[in-house]
Amino acid sequence: MTTSDHPGLGRFHAPVNHPTAVAAETARFVAAVKHADLATPVPTCPGWTLADLVKHTGSVQRWFSALLRARIQEPPRTREVDLRLPDQEDGYADWLDESATIAADTFAATDPDLPMWAWGADQHARFWARRMLFETLLHRADAELALGLEPAIDRAVAVDGIDEFLVNLPLATSFAPKVANLCGADKTIGFHTIDGAEAWLVRLRPDGFGLDTTRPTADTADATVRGTAADLLLLVYGRLPHASEAFTHEGDEQLLARWFANSAF
Repeated sequence: MTTSDHPGLGRFHAPVNHPTAVAAETARFVAAVKHADLATPVPTCPGWTLADLVKHTGSVQRWFSALLRARIQEPPRTREVDLRLPDQEDGYADWLDESATIAADTFAATDPDLPMWAWGADQHARFWARRMLFETLLHRADAELALGLEPAIDRAVAVDGIDEFLVNLPLATSFAPKVANLCGADKTIGFHTIDGAEAWLVRLRPDGFGLDTTRPTADTADATVRGTAADLLLLVYGRLPHASEAFTHEGDEQLLARWFANSAF
């Protein structure tokens, strides 16, 4: 399962092997929390501890794996899955590692081009591997930030993640209702990497918003944010504020403020 020319997949030149990346991100997550105090609060997920973060991530991996094994063709009616969660939190790290093994076995047995229902733009099995990657990566970063560590994010993966987020965000209103507020009279927001040449242009219309694929750059946007690919990924997911010194802005600051106030995922 890699990025390609399929609708809804990354449009940039560096392909990402999503199953391999899920395994790598989970290993980093496990290494971060293995000997940590799981009662540690997670500032980027208010109200959560590291234990909550691990449980959520492993649960998502197991649920997505169940969806893939079932070859679902319509929205699932339940999120219930046999988690096999340990009784004691000192077993959570190994349980998360086991969750990644279940996911890897599922990926190996699944044709990525298999048509399946998905809540996002890409109605194929590969959607779920890509989505699992960024669920895992962002929560790995959450864990490291909670532990005072600086998250390292592979650049190609970060680029793919920004693209995945912006492609699917217009379809996320069922669980991110504020996204419905992102509309406007033909207003545009650009996202530029400063460690590469990637650019995304989001167009806000009266009836909603979406990526403008007819204009390959964001140079003439009403508002523009520039940063490294890794920082932009953390930005779009709300792990870094747009006021951070990691970014430079141009154009309509009120438009940017409205975007970031309503694009939480």
